[in-house]
Amino acid sequence: MLCSAANTPTRFERDARVAVLLPLPLAGAYDYRVGADAVAVGDVVAVPLGRREVAGVVWGPAAGGVEDGRLRSIARRLDCPPLPAATCAFVDWVAAYTLSPPGAVLKMAISVPAALDPPRGQTACRPAASPPSIKMTPARARVLDALARLPPLGVADLAREAGVGPAVVRGLVAAAALDLVELPRPPAFPPPDFARPGPLLSPDQRRAAGQLAAALDGGFGVTLIDGVTGSGKTEVYFEAVAAALARGRQVLVLLPEIALSAQWLERFAARFGPLPALWHSEVSDARRRETWRAVATGEARVVVGARSALFLPYPELGLIVVDEEHDGAFKQEEGVLYHARDMAVVRGMLGGFPVVLASATPALETLANVQAGRYGRLHLPDRHAGAVLPAVAAVDLRRTPPPRGRWLAPPLVGAVEETLAAGEQAMLFLNRRGYAPLTLCRRCGFRLQCPHCTAWLVEHRAHGKLVCHHCGYRLLPPSICPECEAEDSFAACGPGVERIAEEATARFPGARLALMASDTVAGPEAAAAFVRRVADGEVDLLVGTQILAKGYHFPRLTLVGVVDADLGLDGGDLRAAERTHQLLSQVAGRAGRAERPGRVLLQTWEPHHPVIQALVAGDRDAFIASEAESRRAAGMPPFGRLAALIVSGPDPAPVDEACRRLALTAPRAPGLDVLGPAPAPLALLRGRHRRRFLVKAVRGINLQEMLRAWLAQVEPPHPVRIQVDVDPYSFV
Repeated sequence: MLCSAANTPTRFERDARVAVLLPLPLAGAYDYRVGADAVAVGDVVAVPLGRREVAGVVWGPAAGGVEDGRLRSIARRLDCPPLPAATCAFVDWVAAYTLSPPGAVLKMAISVPAALDPPRGQTACRPAASPPSIKMTPARARVLDALARLPPLGVADLAREAGVGPAVVRGLVAAAALDLVELPRPPAFPPPDFARPGPLLSPDQRRAAGQLAAALDGGFGVTLIDGVTGSGKTEVYFEAVAAALARGRQVLVLLPEIALSAQWLERFAARFGPLPALWHSEVSDARRRETWRAVATGEARVVVGARSALFLPYPELGLIVVDEEHDGAFKQEEGVLYHARDMAVVRGMLGGFPVVLASATPALETLANVQAGRYGRLHLPDRHAGAVLPAVAAVDLRRTPPPRGRWLAPPLVGAVEETLAAGEQAMLFLNRRGYAPLTLCRRCGFRLQCPHCTAWLVEHRAHGKLVCHHCGYRLLPPSICPECEAEDSFAACGPGVERIAEEATARFPGARLALMASDTVAGPEAAAAFVRRVADGEVDLLVGTQILAKGYHFPRLTLVGVVDADLGLDGGDLRAAERTHQLLSQVAGRAGRAERPGRVLLQTWEPHHPVIQALVAGDRDAFIASEAESRRAAGMPPFGRLAALIVSGPDPAPVDEACRRLALTAPRAPGLDVLGPAPAPLALLRGRHRRRFLVKAVRGINLQEMLRAWLAQVEPPHPVRIQVDVDPYSFV
């Protein structure tokens, strides 16, 4: 059922029958009877479920069908703000679009159960209004003297001020010489100062910022800020953030790698003063509880977060910004499968407010919406403050290969030496973690593979482990081959970023080198420290993976060398060329962002590949046009629709049987193709055997309705699971 809060809020008195949606992957809402407290749609309530009590949300009138004698009562209404009507409608919309249980989506909206109870206030001590006669000691006298000159203090703080132990203070409380009082909780998130002046903007930036601010009064709409790297897109949408705050609205900014966005937070603080509320996986449980509550009460005026921040219960949300909107990290690949960029647009539509997308390399889907007139576009063609885009050149590895056993070709080595000699910074980029992606026996060719996944184990020499990047399985490097029993026969094949760092250390011994990858920089504090070291000139040579492409600004960085520009171009992925072009454009954009010009060298075995040619020519639009035409001809997104069915289980036979039944009942209609089943590229993942169907449809077909009807005909045997991915982003 749909939440009636999406239409007219409804209040229910005692003994009324209501539907309560639970944050569990159940078929739908459960019926309950209203208890002593009247409730309204959106209220968070505690209800009995079996022998336990769980929190749920009043979703509307009961559907009926449950006998009065079996109907259980709501235990109580919880003391927390109700879910806003737009949040309830959003839960229903996402569930219907992704074919997920509404309760599984609701769980993302009330993801911090501890926040549903009001926070405990701070208890403080003050002198009793009518103190009794007590035995006075020097320690007790010091406590009373301290309170005479200080405001009420907590036990520990008062003991510290008086120079006594906490037991002395507690003894005075027990003797009724001190009263305990509840102090009001200080605000967890001071409001940003939207009136604070920002930096001087260029004419193009002022024009774009003015249009974004004006859009705040026009209801729902989507605007793309399409600006080259270094064009100041962030400062432009900061002006829209300030305008939204001035209108009394909450703001959400989605970033693809919030835990690694130290420089972004510094820029926000410079513009608005206090830091925003943060929401991502690295936030502590206590801080998440505090943040959820502050969002729900409206205290947190700006939230900056990863994709899950979209589901927080904002009562006054008036603007969403999706920065780096092209980034694949916005796609949720487990649980409820959704794309945060697309769902942000839906959230704006349901709330009636504007959404801003920002990128130097917008997704093809976004550009198609711009061309169709559904989205607006603001173009920033130039870098800010007179900086120019870097020159990009290809290093043809067929003509100038690296020496045997090395990975850096002579032209790149020479460029790094020149850059370091000039006192500037250089970056070596390889989007592959670890030391080597493959370890094999030199005698028999045996390859070390994960026992739980169809994946080779990646050597992480710095940690002395072989690791599966899909399930986390770890193995100490064996000394004997399990296949041929040869001793010390294993060899590392291919380079990872650790191997590039090793080669660079040997090749440039005087350079101060720093390695940055997701497994070497653990969380926001480590990322912030790394960024400070680079910005302060303590690093000469950076070596890293794709996290170095995430919008960092290093003024002294003038050279970017891409070790393997061909990585990611193959594999049959629908978006392989587009993703590679985006990633390399972003990493190239780290060079020459200040007054010193930059250059980029792309090591490649395929210098004539359209992606490499587009990067060298700086002709993004021609590449996008060619990519769009090939997708249109094939009926692929954004010009057609796709959905994937992933059938998985611990044993292959039941999985194959479920696939056989699905194939027999597969829908057939003009404009609809069902491909498969076929083993997934990762045919074994975390111990589960996987098969895939791919459903391809023209845009006029109601894909969700067709999928529901198909799946209703097949009940998979336990423990086989069928997962639906509407608009798949990954094909593994």
